[in-house]
Amino acid sequence: MVIYIHGFGGSGEGSKAISFRKYFKEQSIDFIAPSLSYIPELAIKTLEELIESYNKDVTLIGSSLGGFYTMYLSQKYSLKAVLLNPSISPYRTLNAYVGTAPSFYDNSSFNWNVNHIDMLKNYIQEDIDKNIFLLLVQNGDELLNPQESIDKFCEGNMIVEEGGSHGFEGIEAHFKHIKDFLIL
Repeated sequence: MVIYIHGFGGSGEGSKAISFRKYFKEQSIDFIAPSLSYIPELAIKTLEELIESYNKDVTLIGSSLGGFYTMYLSQKYSLKAVLLNPSISPYRTLNAYVGTAPSFYDNSSFNWNVNHIDMLKNYIQEDIDKNIFLLLVQNGDELLNPQESIDKFCEGNMIVEEGGSHGFEGIEAHFKHIKDFLIL
């Protein structure tokens, strides 16, 4: 089972989730992309229940804030994972959204507050097993500093592309490599 974890304000119906869902279905690989709560503790609890319900026969793909959650969950459960332009320190970068934050699924909004920022700090992973991760970063990420991810995973498996964006343009070109990394 591959679980895709979306980013801040995203959903399981975002463009990357839809593309991954189609690809893994064509490959006859079980895949889910749940739409998670914007509240970090609730999102993590939902993901932990999903992982535990599949008896740890799970791999993860996380994008942006979903990458941060993926780092925590992969370490906790010893799961292989792919990180797409991950947020390494969302407790810092998401301070800019305190107040009304956007939901990209339906253009609505939600209240993001300092309690949510504090919740994120509970999931910080200082020491990580770089061997269980594949990092994909585009240097054109306009929202996060790509160098932060590159530095954290400096001796691990990574693909760094020039240009691109935070949404990771052209992710489909990496689907086979992602599948091969996750599914042995």
